[in-house]
Formats: sequence, C-alpha cells, structure tokens
Amino acid sequence: MAEYICVLNKDTLIIKPSKKSPLFLRTIVLLFAMVCGVYICTICIKQISSVTKMNIQVIGSPSPDTNIGTQQEPQIPILHYPKPQTFSRGECTQNPVRFFVILSMQRSGSGWFETLLNSHINVSSNGEIFSAIERRKNISTIIQTLEKVYNLDFFTSASKNECSAAVGFKWMLNQGLIEHHEEIVEYFKHRGISAIFLFRRNLLRRMVSMLANSYDRYAKLLNGIHKSHVHSQQEATTLSSYKPVINSTSLINDLREVGSAAVKALEYFNSTRHIVLYYEDLVTNRTKLKDVQEFLGIPRMKLTSRQVKIHKGPLSDIVKNWNDVNKTLSGTEYESFLRSDY
Repeated sequence: MAEYICVLNKDTLIIKPSKKSPLFLRTIVLLFAMVCGVYICTICIKQISSVTKMNIQVIGSPSPDTNIGTQQEPQIPILHYPKPQTFSRGECTQNPVRFFVILSMQRSGSGWFETLLNSHINVSSNGEIFSAIERRKNISTIIQTLEKVYNLDFFTSASKNECSAAVGFKWMLNQGLIEHHEEIVEYFKHRGISAIFLFRRNLLRRMVSMLANSYDRYAKLLNGIHKSHVHSQQEATTLSSYKPVINSTSLINDLREVGSAAVKALEYFNSTRHIVLYYEDLVTNRTKLKDVQEFLGIPRMKLTSRQVKIHKGPLSDIVKNWNDVNKTLSGTEYESFLRSDY
C-alpha cells in the first residue's frame, strides 16, 4: 500500500506509513523462528557428536562424599578421585585416577611388562602384592588389600602418590584369584577396575623359564644371589648357562593344564572390562604398548625397561634333553612351540 502525506501547516510535514497486513508480519516471525530452530539443532548435533568421540568417561567430579562413580559403559575407563588416609594429594586432588590390574602367570613377562608401565610418569603398578600369603588367606583380607591399593595407601617403590593417573598391580592366577573369582569379579565391576590379561603363546618357553628360575632359587648363580630378572647381558648369560631337563612323559599334560588355566580365567572374568595381551606380541610389536595406554585412558608416552631377556635363541640350544622334547611334541598341537623364536 502506498504511503500518504499529511500537511498540517507550512512548517510541519508528517509522513504516515501505510498499514501492513497482519498475515505478512506473522509470516516474517515464523520464518525467523524456523531459522533459529535449525541453527540450535545444528549446534546440539555437533556437541553430541563430539561427546561420542571421546574415549574417556568422566563420572562426576570429586566431592566430599563421592569416591567413584558408577560404570555405565564397560569399554570406557572410569575416572576415580581417591582420598588417601596416609597423605594428602594436595594440588592433584582434582586429577582423576584409573584403576587396573595385571592378571598373569609366573614367568609370562609380567615383571618386564610392569617395568614398562612404571616408566610412564603417571602410572603406579605396585608389583606382585598377593605373593604374601597373609594378604590372600581369605576374601576379606583380599578385599582389604585391594581397598588399600586403590585408595593410594599401599606404598612401594613404584608409587607415584599424589599425581598418579593409573594405579594397579600384578596378580598371578594361583594367588587366590581363581579360588575367589566370583567375589573378585563383583569387586572389579563395582569399583570400575580394568583387567589386563598377559599370557605367553609359547608355553614351552614359559616352562623353560620356570625350571631355570626354580633352579636358581637354590643355586644362586649370581654371586650367591637369586634374581628372577636381570639388567645386564652378563647376568643374563650367567643364568642362561643352566640347561633345564624337561619331563617329556608329562609334558603334553603339563602344557594342556597351563593352557586350560588361562582359558578358565578368561571365562571367569569375561564380564569385566579387560584386554588380552601376549608376551610375544609385546616383544615383536611395540605398538601394542600404545593400545595398552589407550585402554587405560592415559597420555601416550614411550615406555622403556632396563630388564634384559635371559633365554634367547632356539630351544634346542637351551633344553638339555632336547631330542626327547622334540620327539614328544612333534606331530601334536604343540609342535609349533619347538620352532618359534623371538
């Protein structure tokens, strides 16, 4: 509609706009609302997408009456905020901690693996704490020990204390773990503890290591001192000079029993958040350590160890009664153990 001009006098000029249709104004408002709605939805979708890409779940924030949160997604490590009774975390009170446990068997590389983890500036793996019988005499003492570890009140040379980002220890299958597996599984799930299974593929090499280590407990080849792990090639050469004799009669049954123990452990703890590693893979492919750090939800760092491998080379040079062992395992499911090396 056209505007019209009204002249009141010679000094005053008033221009009056024409009246616009109410329908036109309503259309303008509706279009504006639609544009705003589309913009808001776009922002929300972007935010949701960014959250789903995160690989760490933060369960709340530290508060006076909250220690841990409830795990909602088993594939995401829970963040905890321990409150130690023996010291103050100080400025690190707001720093979250992940809980983990290394589940393994003796002479499967767990000692070496643990030194790799402890080379991380913010990881504390406290060793084989249940080697002490009094800590595993019943489920009550086991839980008490676990509470002490995950509350940061268990001190070892590996403890990073205040600013630990991940805290755990290594637990052998024959140290009360299988005997009390039901209660321990429930504890792991309730406390949000991530399990790292570490086994050896070549059980024959594990057997060689077991026999040699048992021999050195009494022989003490290193100047009258028994060492399960060494840090120099000279020490490794001295310990590897002993060539064990393997009982070929019970060999297949022994290997089968060890393999069954590992399978049973995986079945018992299948409902927990866990990862399965093999010693041979860690030795030949160090990128596996990146997978471990990602699993724990900690920053990636180059992990190192001072430990030196004791038994190297073909088993035919290490086992004293090699011909008997070779004859026993040839043509069986364990034949591959005879040839593998790393």
